[in-house]
This record gives sequence, C-alpha cells and structure tokens, in this order.
Amino acid sequence: MNRDLGLNLARVTEAAALAAGKWMGKGDKNAADGAAVDAMRRMFDTIDIDGTVVIGEGEIDEAPMLYIGENIGKSTNENQVDIAVDPLDGTTSIAGGMPNAIAVVAVAPKGCLLNAPDCYMNKIACGPKAKGAIQLEATTEENIKNVAKALDKDVSDVTVSVLQRDRHDQLVKEIRATGARIKFVNDGDIVTAIATCFDDSGVDLVMGIGGAPEGVIAAAALKCLGGDFQGKLMPSDEAQMKRCKDLKSDLDKIFHIDDLVKGNEVLFSATGVSNGELLKGVHYFAGNVASTDSLVLRLPSGTIRNISSTHKLDQKPDYAQ
Repeated sequence: MNRDLGLNLARVTEAAALAAGKWMGKGDKNAADGAAVDAMRRMFDTIDIDGTVVIGEGEIDEAPMLYIGENIGKSTNENQVDIAVDPLDGTTSIAGGMPNAIAVVAVAPKGCLLNAPDCYMNKIACGPKAKGAIQLEATTEENIKNVAKALDKDVSDVTVSVLQRDRHDQLVKEIRATGARIKFVNDGDIVTAIATCFDDSGVDLVMGIGGAPEGVIAAAALKCLGGDFQGKLMPSDEAQMKRCKDLKSDLDKIFHIDDLVKGNEVLFSATGVSNGELLKGVHYFAGNVASTDSLVLRLPSGTIRNISSTHKLDQKPDYAQ
C-alpha cells in the first residue's frame, strides 16, 4: 500500500470527528453517529483507493452508506484494499458528554481483514511487552499472572480494563480475587485496547465481551504497535447467530491477531471526538476554527504519528458540510 495513504486516512477520521463533535452532550447518539458516517463517507470519495468495506455500519439494507460490501474511493483496480470503519466508537459517550469517543478506520490489502459478523466477541488484549503471555482459553488468574510476569510487576500492580456491563460480573469477581486492579470503561473498547501499548496509559490488559467488528479494528491497531489480541465469537441471540451463519463464521475458533489481520501491511487512523486518555477531543474556536488530535499507525514500518491539526472550516467544504 502507498505509505502516503496513512495521512489521507487521518483526513477521513478528522472529518468524522469534526462532524460528530458538534453533538457532544446533546443526548442524541444517532444524530452524532449519522453526522460522523456522512462526513467520513464524503471524505473517502476524495481518496485514491479502490476500497471495499468489510466492517462498517451494517448490511446494505441496514445502512445508507459505509455498509458492508460497499465500494469506496475514487480509483478502480488499483490500490485495492479492505476497509474497516467505526465513524464514531463511543456513541453513548459523545451523547452523554463523556470521554474517549473516537473516529477510527483501518485499512489493509484486499483479503487481509476478517469480515467479522456484527455480534459479540470474547476478547483479551495486551501491549507488546506482554505479547505471547495471553491465552483466551486460560483462566483469568493465569492470564493476569502471566502478564504480571511479562511486565515484571506484582499482580497487585496489574490494571485490567473491563467494560462496565452486567455480563462481566463474574469476570470482575475473578479479577478481584487475584488482587489485580480494575479500570472500568463505559463505552468504546477500541481505544482501551490501544491503551495497553502505551506505558503512561496505566492499562496492562483488556478482558471481556464486546463487539466483534470493534475487535478486528482494535487488532489492526495492536498489530501495528506490536501488541497481542485474541477473540472468540459469542453470538447472544438468534439475530447474531444468523449473522454468523450468513458469513460462515467459525464459532469454535479462537481468532489470533494474525487471523483477524493477515499479512504485514496495515494502516490505522483514529481521531479523538471527546477528550480521552490517548487523544484530545475536538475543540471549536471563534471564526469557525477547530482543532483535532489524531493517531496514525503504519505497518511494516511501525511508525507512530501523533497529528495535531487546526482546521479553518470555511476553507474546507468537505469538512464543513
């Protein structure tokens, strides 16, 4: 893939973040998500790729744009890529004026990103220093002890991030029984998985059940950063089971990071929508000016770019619509 594509992807996530940020704290997560989807889709039309959405806003009959299978980009038969998007990861967060909402996209050569069904996935993720120490089929205690050993920490100093959901009550009991620390998050498990790769985030391990599409996107970022990820599909109702059957998904398989993101070429971009621990949210200023904070990752180079941008929105019609 063209190495310059990463910077163009930053423009894509910036556009989504700028649109969604207008809805912060207004209590309408659907409007925020719709604004992000529309802005991201418009910006993709300016990018020189022949892309296919493999993870998006739903099936063709569920989403007007960025639906699974949609072809996007302005070129044909060149730069053929798989695209995974989450225009607004953390819809509840942005609607409630809470932190850690992001706009995110991952790109890999055609056939390299798993087309994950829209269902739940049991996940475990860690940063590069603990790579190889996690096993989804191991017990909670075994995983925490193995990560502690890899990080040269006492178990009591290991911090595990968990989505605050009733379905995690037993997991929380098991983590507490080891003596490890817990950091609860209300929404958005992509940014939490990425946090395991940065020492100053304070997160060592992510465990629990979240969305499978978000799992693939998180795995793309972790692969760029040298981290580790495993997941197993966990459909929770008949509708989710049907999605799995339609995609011929293996419900018994434990997906490792190289199953979710094949090969050695990945591009990833995330832009903060609301303030978070890794990325600042969108800030709006007088004169129709705004600022964004983005993280752009590239494999195989391992490049990590932090991009702070100031946008004069009157001069950017693609952003300002």
